[in-house]
Amino acid sequence: MQLAAEGASDHRGLIIGLFGAFVVATLAITVWAGRQNKDADDYYAGGRSFTGFQNGLAISGDYMSAASFLGIAGAIALYGYDGFLYSIGFLVAWLVALLLVAEPLRNSGRFTMADVLAYRMRQRPVRTAAGTSTIVVSIFYLLAQMVGAGTLVALLLGIDGEAGRRWVVVGVGIVMVLYVTVGGMKGTTWVQMIKAVLLIAGTLLITVLVLNKFGWNISALLGAAAESSGKGTAYLEPGLKYGISDLSKLDFISLAVALVLGTAGLPHILVRFYTVPTAKAARKSVNWAIGIIGAFYLMTIALGFGAAALVGPDKIIASNAAGNTAAPLLAEAVGGGPGSTGGAILLAVISAVAFATILAVVAGLTLASSASFAHDLWANVIRKGKASEKEEVLTAKIAAIAIGAVSIVLGIFADKLNTAALVALAFAVAASANLPTILYSLFWKRFTTSGALWSIYGGLASSVLLVVFSPVLSGSETSLFPDSDFAFFPLSNPGLVSIPLGFLLGWLGTVVSREKADPAKFAEMEVRSLTGAGAH
Repeated sequence: MQLAAEGASDHRGLIIGLFGAFVVATLAITVWAGRQNKDADDYYAGGRSFTGFQNGLAISGDYMSAASFLGIAGAIALYGYDGFLYSIGFLVAWLVALLLVAEPLRNSGRFTMADVLAYRMRQRPVRTAAGTSTIVVSIFYLLAQMVGAGTLVALLLGIDGEAGRRWVVVGVGIVMVLYVTVGGMKGTTWVQMIKAVLLIAGTLLITVLVLNKFGWNISALLGAAAESSGKGTAYLEPGLKYGISDLSKLDFISLAVALVLGTAGLPHILVRFYTVPTAKAARKSVNWAIGIIGAFYLMTIALGFGAAALVGPDKIIASNAAGNTAAPLLAEAVGGGPGSTGGAILLAVISAVAFATILAVVAGLTLASSASFAHDLWANVIRKGKASEKEEVLTAKIAAIAIGAVSIVLGIFADKLNTAALVALAFAVAASANLPTILYSLFWKRFTTSGALWSIYGGLASSVLLVVFSPVLSGSETSLFPDSDFAFFPLSNPGLVSIPLGFLLGWLGTVVSREKADPAKFAEMEVRSLTGAGAH
């Protein structure tokens, strides 16, 4: 951390001031939005009052996480072409969400993913499974944001010790819980919209400055990046990270499948479709999100290759082994270099934007998981539908505090992992447990409660277990526990095995079960999902 910390040390007051200004401003917006929350509809779905453009902006704010800004820039800077594959996977995933999920989900549900799954199934077991899956996926994703927050703020404030970085993670967790408990969906959505604008503006500024340094010649930029990388032309060709062996090629396929299919199963993205008044607005919001996110991922080329060319892999790795500080270090370099006023100002601005990114995304994740606990597990399973709206919202706020605490504890111990790789794991779990059940529920007439339970629990258990026994946790220098080795599953991402298994178990559970699906319920759901008739 020392390299960038030295450059920032002379301007520590400016950096802290920018961070403080953002946190205070967004908390003020959250309090203002929170005062408009009158019922559960407002708290969970923002009163369904947002336009397609506003929701598209908020979706892109939710989606362009610390993994996108910090993790992908680092992955490109260190691995060139292979790192950019993350950007492609994250973007292509939106087509699956747009074509298969957005509109029918908006029409069929009310607050959570489980509303859709439980519509024609037995309520309690399906809601229990869906609620469990939502919380697990959200915690995986939260872990990535916490790692990003700890790395970033420690870099800026010159915190070298483990204890200091842990306090940073605790601080982020506390602010995140405040956003959710005070503002609900309305507050969180406004924070995400502001953050999306800031992130696009900040990324555009760095892109312009990087391209300007190379005379607006992308070929010159790529050539300088390849030369600085020490890998030569191999840096710009496929295979530097995923082409070393047959196993690494399989790992890439696994990653690609998880990225492309994961978005349509992410709980915090799915609940965003409930914040708009109509199915048409849900479709429009996804179109806007694709445009905004597409522009952002194009600019990650300048971020990643610019960091390789102007900062260099050695400096990036010295600052953070996983490459998570590549974007802030690049901002400092294009602003004038370490020690310069311009460099320090740009470092502070970009880091404040990245911090805004983290806060907004963790708020969305915490809201999705706490809403699922309160609405699905508490109100419909434990209280059997007898909980009042007031009790349900109070339970959601308590759950947000508990989920925040869990993610803080996990975030403290996962600082060596790349944030983009961590998010890819969340995508794999979402695609394994949630996506098969959502698609079967919406489009397969014979699908039953048993099939839903087999699919959710089977996909969830297989993906989580394969992660536990993979190189992510043990067996290599970059693992969470580098001194241990209990990795018998060779791939870093479980998607290649766990996603087909989730679909297979959903089919098998339905075929072997004695219960029969209700054709009338399916017909009712089909009409509702396609037309919006009877939707909330």
